[in-house]
Amino acid sequence: MKNYSSILIIYNARLLDAHIDSPGSLIIADKKIRAVLLGECKTAKTALIYASAFLSDVEMDLKPSFYDAHGMTLMPAFIDMHAHFRYPGQPQKEDLDSGLRAAVAGGYGTLVLMPNTRPVISDRDAAKKVMNEANSKELARIYQTVSITKNFEGTDTSAIDSLTADEFPVITEDGHDVSSAAVMLDAMSKAGEKNIIVSCHCEDPSLAQAARPYRQRALGFMSQYNIPAGKVHIQTPNVPSSVNFEIDGNLTTANNLLAVAEDTATIRNIEIAKTAGCHVHICHCSTKNSLDAVRRAKEELALGNTTNGFDCTVEVTPHHLGLVGTDAPNIRALVNPPLRSEYDRRALIEGLRDGTVDAIATDHAPHSQEDKAAGAPGFTGLETAFALCNTVLVKKEGFSLRRLSQLMSANPAKLLKLKAGRLLVDYEADLVLVNPDEEWVVTSENFCSKGKSTPLEGKKLTGKVHATFFGGEQVYGQS
Repeated sequence: MKNYSSILIIYNARLLDAHIDSPGSLIIADKKIRAVLLGECKTAKTALIYASAFLSDVEMDLKPSFYDAHGMTLMPAFIDMHAHFRYPGQPQKEDLDSGLRAAVAGGYGTLVLMPNTRPVISDRDAAKKVMNEANSKELARIYQTVSITKNFEGTDTSAIDSLTADEFPVITEDGHDVSSAAVMLDAMSKAGEKNIIVSCHCEDPSLAQAARPYRQRALGFMSQYNIPAGKVHIQTPNVPSSVNFEIDGNLTTANNLLAVAEDTATIRNIEIAKTAGCHVHICHCSTKNSLDAVRRAKEELALGNTTNGFDCTVEVTPHHLGLVGTDAPNIRALVNPPLRSEYDRRALIEGLRDGTVDAIATDHAPHSQEDKAAGAPGFTGLETAFALCNTVLVKKEGFSLRRLSQLMSANPAKLLKLKAGRLLVDYEADLVLVNPDEEWVVTSENFCSKGKSTPLEGKKLTGKVHATFFGGEQVYGQS
């Protein structure tokens, strides 16, 4: 006999995904979307009448519960291809509980976690342990990536042999790149045979090393003059102009080197993937040159010039879409890859517009204030991602909210081969309720994440998450 679970009817909503934008209601049963009802439905009584056509007598006897969306926008929960929870090993920065709370507060239902933990997640058993623990909390779905090489040492790819694409759709060396092209070819060849995506943090290690002294020099001046790294919203008016010149000049030199590091590694990794017959996914693309390399690869794919299983996709981050890093104060907001020029930012937006970019991923990278002051790169981003993208892309650049849903939900779901990211029957009932027109001011002290460092501190954004549902259960927001 079927084990019937509770029924939830969300009514009086604006239903929106990559292809739908209509008033309507959803019926959720057994953690899946049972029915999508388009058309005005403003009362629970009307919703129940409509629902009776889709529910059995037994299910109707369960007395469905109702959720009034009050006319707000109900979307598929967001899916993040790139986040750091710092678990295991760095609880002062983040842990599973704080990371998951931040995720659902930001409207996320699925996240791909990076392996640069302590110790590095370098094998199936370690990754499964994290996934099992995280998924048992039933707040969001977690995929824990395994590192491309054992302990990030750059030589041993044997862990890939025990992986399957259904459990581990993505592997990565995120935080840096695999130095040896030969080792990367070996890893991509193995991954290609298993249909596992290789997600690449594209950064030539020698050029990254060359950039490091310039960043350290800038941080030395900042420490000497009590300029707080990671808090670019704080004014420091009494710093001599010569010191500001030294700080920003050194950071500019570092960022220019890191741009070349990104571009050369992006081209290299795409070419290796072509040879290996692998799906390469370019992480946090930040420069026009790197995006152009992806565009060329996609043009080759469209022409049918590569037929050995090669594929190429790319993600961009909200902060690279919304912020320019060539001048103070944002040049001092350290992140890898750095915030770029307006020229590069515009190129990323045009890449979204023409379909070159596949997904928006947060690169959520929480740090303690002590680590930020010492120069740790990265921002806390899960709880601001939707609002920043909605503000920049929808409100300023004329993108539709449906396109944003495609980039934050439908496309990542397709990459992960998940039956999610759309408002369709039998899809996962992972949902987010937003007011895309509500303005709010970023106050990091209110973040659920332990990481409080964001260059958006004090900024007014438009678009607010009001509730998140995972498998039809509300996991964030007021009832």
